[in-house]
Amino acid sequence: MANNLLRSIGLVSAIALVPAATAAFATADVDTYRELDQFMSVFERVRAEYVEQVDDKTLLRGAIDGMLASLDPHSNYLDEKGFQSLMTQTDGEYGGLGLNVTMEDGAVKVIAATEDTPAQRAGIKAGDYITHIDGKLIYGGTLDEAVDQMRGSPGTAIKITIVRPGRDKPFDVPITRAIISLPAVKWEIKERVGILNVNSFNKTTTDATLAAMMAIEKSLGGPPLGYVLDLRSNPGGLLDQAIDLSDAFLQQGEIVSQRGRQKGDIKRYYAKPGDAARGLPVIVLVDAGSASASEIVAGALQDHHRGLVMGERTFGKGSVQTLLPLTQSTALRLTTARYYTPSGRSVQEGGIAPDIVVPQLSDADYRKRPKFREADLRRHLINELKVDDSVVEDDGKPDPRFAATAEELKKKGVEDFQLQYAVQTISRLGKVQTAAAAPARKVGAR
Repeated sequence: MANNLLRSIGLVSAIALVPAATAAFATADVDTYRELDQFMSVFERVRAEYVEQVDDKTLLRGAIDGMLASLDPHSNYLDEKGFQSLMTQTDGEYGGLGLNVTMEDGAVKVIAATEDTPAQRAGIKAGDYITHIDGKLIYGGTLDEAVDQMRGSPGTAIKITIVRPGRDKPFDVPITRAIISLPAVKWEIKERVGILNVNSFNKTTTDATLAAMMAIEKSLGGPPLGYVLDLRSNPGGLLDQAIDLSDAFLQQGEIVSQRGRQKGDIKRYYAKPGDAARGLPVIVLVDAGSASASEIVAGALQDHHRGLVMGERTFGKGSVQTLLPLTQSTALRLTTARYYTPSGRSVQEGGIAPDIVVPQLSDADYRKRPKFREADLRRHLINELKVDDSVVEDDGKPDPRFAATAEELKKKGVEDFQLQYAVQTISRLGKVQTAAAAPARKVGAR
């Protein structure tokens, strides 16, 4: 029987040539086939004896989902709906609420609400749990099922029930669905500072950023004092766009490396000459919702001292998912590597610590609301080289710069304290740089 099993997977000839080297593999494969026999026994028992008849497709899909659920939280099987949903998000437009969610112990948990979407305007926060949709309990279902229910025709109403840590009771939030058009970049100018608000990393992100920088210069009639690259609540997206966006601000050097299972499985990505910002000061604004591709950009600019990272520690998703097509309409999204910043840091679990920690004082419940990050996800990949930066997060000492309350800031017209602080910092840096570049004045010249 063993020879038949080995012959079926092409190992008999190898054993004949190098028996000592392959005996362990042969044993492992025999054990695997025994486990598969056990699986088929369970499968047949369920088909024959379960209280209700279940179709084979449902049972096999459950087996696939169960296998992937034993891995990290970012590996999953995409059926026709899931695959189409991913392609839609990558293209940058879909109908729904604008939520980035995950599944935790059967419950749907919010990672972030995308800026300027129905969910964000309704006050949905990272770390919230969604328990009901239109009064129907969704606990115990799949993530795809929950997402399907939240998406729908623009203009239609939906009511979601939220459980928020720190609140005594669940509460309902009515939301009207809308077209979630994800413009890669929105821009504005404040105090001669160009603000580049990057919402996602889809296929247009880098081109849209460069176009926004040109629009800012045209609007000002010259270069700004500097740029704020706002990556807050940006859950990430395409790796190539993270690399290209980093490259837009770097002249040279490594941007990111990704390392797979094998020791030699390393890919490195480097910047090409040319800085679109022409050396102007850059502040990268991040928060606990800045993940994956956002962390690649923040880490690259931080390690090369090209940008000052400001805000709060990022999400900490330091893994790479590869889309492996199975058919024309299904695929496997599998974690295949970890990524590292130019200095060799893995941001897995720990995230990117800001150079300057700036709390979001304009958010009234900022300090008491729990932060939700990669380390809070079940079965997340462990980073053996973690650094405890809890001191960086909050050393317990009051900082006079950040003593204002949300009410006081509101009276002063400050709606976004982190952004205001970044703009003021760039303004100071830009003025100093401009003064340093000005020619010396000749005293007494006529």
